[in-house]
Amino acid sequence: MTTTLKTKTARLSVISNSLLIAMKLGVGIITGSVSIISEAIHSSIDLVAAIIAFFAVKISGKPSDDRHPFGHGKMENVSGVIEALLIFAASAWIIYEAVGRFIHPGETEALGLGVVVMAISAVVNTIVSRRLYKVARLTDSVALEADALHLKTDVITSAGVALGLALIWITGWHVLDPVIALAVAVIIIYESWMLLRKAFSPLIDTALSGAELEKLTGILTEMGISYHDLRTRAAGHQRFVEFHLDVPPHETIETIHLLCDMIEQRLESEFREINVVIHPEPKKSD
Repeated sequence: MTTTLKTKTARLSVISNSLLIAMKLGVGIITGSVSIISEAIHSSIDLVAAIIAFFAVKISGKPSDDRHPFGHGKMENVSGVIEALLIFAASAWIIYEAVGRFIHPGETEALGLGVVVMAISAVVNTIVSRRLYKVARLTDSVALEADALHLKTDVITSAGVALGLALIWITGWHVLDPVIALAVAVIIIYESWMLLRKAFSPLIDTALSGAELEKLTGILTEMGISYHDLRTRAAGHQRFVEFHLDVPPHETIETIHLLCDMIEQRLESEFREINVVIHPEPKKSD
């Protein structure tokens, strides 16, 4: 059910981005606005990201197998890294085009049409990004969160381009067009850097976040569990936890097994998808 929900949501992003690209590119060519064309390029990268996210959530939802005994959760992180690198490439192209417009100035036409298209884009992406964020939080999906972040940035840049075109319309200062394009590129670079940091971290088995670790240790403390050598890591929406459990030296195997089951059940009820490995050890006397 979770994988189906994520897949449907990712498909929505693919469809909306495809329609917006066609609209922005057409109006960008008609008006000759490099800022609108830069937005079309931005949306093209969003489309690629949405397609990557679509396949990533499908693959990450597959159960573990012989080749992937720990599941496929990291596929979402891999997709996030790829998306971030694609955004870097897009921002470089936008900067190149904007600098070229500074060197060879040109005038934009049909500015009213450009403002309308950018406003429509901002509204559509606001609706879709909110949906993506909602499902990302519900399913703990890195891929959908990355896609939502793309669209959130697209909302900001589309609104900025619309405002800039309106100012050009009012003032006649066509130099604002490449200035806006450069501003879009800076925002995109910042977005890609934040995404890259978030997506790459789990690929090198970084521990769970401070908030999750605090929640985890709080539960163990609440249960009166004595433990040591706690290790954690994340893989997409999956969480992996292992630790050594201190038990009385002469306790029966059956009692220890029941205690381990109780701990696992409690953690599984508190975390969405968690894999717990417990190694019982005789408690050392004080």
